[in-house]
Amino acid sequence: MIEANMFELRGLGGLVILALDLWALISIYNSSATSGKKLLWALLVIILPILGFLIWLVAGPRGTSRRI
Repeated sequence: MIEANMFELRGLGGLVILALDLWALISIYNSSATSGKKLLWALLVIILPILGFLIWLVAGPRGTSRRI
């Protein structure tokens, strides 16, 4: 019998979470927040990949937009 696990992070789902977390980390790095705040946001996203990303998406620092 195969058990369905809703929170299983394998295959394509894991790659999507990884890509979103990398995007969040790059945006945190490029933001104008202080170094301490950047570190805390980065740790949140790294330690709690899904929940940390969702919290960052709602309340996190935004990267600076670079216009050419």
